[in-house]
Amino acid sequence: MKAFSISRYKKDSELQLIDLPEPAVGENEVLVQIYAASVNLLDSKIKSGEFKLILPYKMPLILGHDVAGVITKVGSKVKSFKAGDKIYARAADFHIGTFAEFISVNEKDIALKPKNLTMEEAASIPLVGLTAWQALVEKSNVQSGQKVFIQAGSGGVGTFAIQLAKYLGATVATTASEKIFELLKNLGADVLIDYKTQNFEDILTDYDVVLNSQDSKTLEKSFNILKPEGKIISISGPPTPLFANEFNMPWYVKLAAKLLSRKVRRIADKQNSNYSFLFMKADGKQLAEITKLIETGEIKPVIDKVFSFGNTNEAVKYVESGHAKGKVVIKML
Repeated sequence: MKAFSISRYKKDSELQLIDLPEPAVGENEVLVQIYAASVNLLDSKIKSGEFKLILPYKMPLILGHDVAGVITKVGSKVKSFKAGDKIYARAADFHIGTFAEFISVNEKDIALKPKNLTMEEAASIPLVGLTAWQALVEKSNVQSGQKVFIQAGSGGVGTFAIQLAKYLGATVATTASEKIFELLKNLGADVLIDYKTQNFEDILTDYDVVLNSQDSKTLEKSFNILKPEGKIISISGPPTPLFANEFNMPWYVKLAAKLLSRKVRRIADKQNSNYSFLFMKADGKQLAEITKLIETGEIKPVIDKVFSFGNTNEAVKYVESGHAKGKVVIKML
């Protein structure tokens, strides 16, 4: 099979197109012929080595976390899926590699593709959908009537999280450039803040939940808009000791997390609020819950551009440019 891989960590390097044997299929795995994949900032961060302490991958490494495709083979202990099933998934850490023609995925990480989505649309969902679900449902338990601030609403996570928060009954605020306001309003955003001309901390007050995806300065400002015991869930760091323990990280990662998050944890304690770092994980059961919301029309995919498999490097560069509105997808077939 053909695949795009890296042989070392380097920020500005291009992925290399290589030939490899089809992946072996473990007893709890399925072999998926990939029809579409999507590009996430996580792919770029792994390529540059930003996560090498947390995710020490072996080289060469095929990048890509999101997949939509058809099962061609199942392992001996697979119970819930069969050859011919159309599925989608976020491949688990240390088992990524969707910028390729085939991938083996554990059955616990996959779900049947939403019937009302194309393969390209389905591939745009798993990582951002699970990130939003784990932040707003699992960690924050967002309830009807609460107020949720989602930073960078036009990105892949943002466009999904706005819809999910609205479905959960929240009042939703977000930041974006003014030219994208109409799209975000249609997705469910109630309060739209132009980050170029306005400061969100001057406009928002008494918020229950903040989904932080920006830099440390923005994170620190976010505490000022929380009500007492409000929650900040950050997907951009800093990681916390709780995260390091939960993922059973080595001692030096636990020490680094303690040092890196010391300031933000101190602010949280002083302001009687809660801070946590989210490093989302693959989860087929949660993805199946997301499927229900998609099939009932509660949540719709937002795709900016679709690239051919041969143009995978261009797709990655477009995501790295920061100009994408919604998701960027690679079409294989």
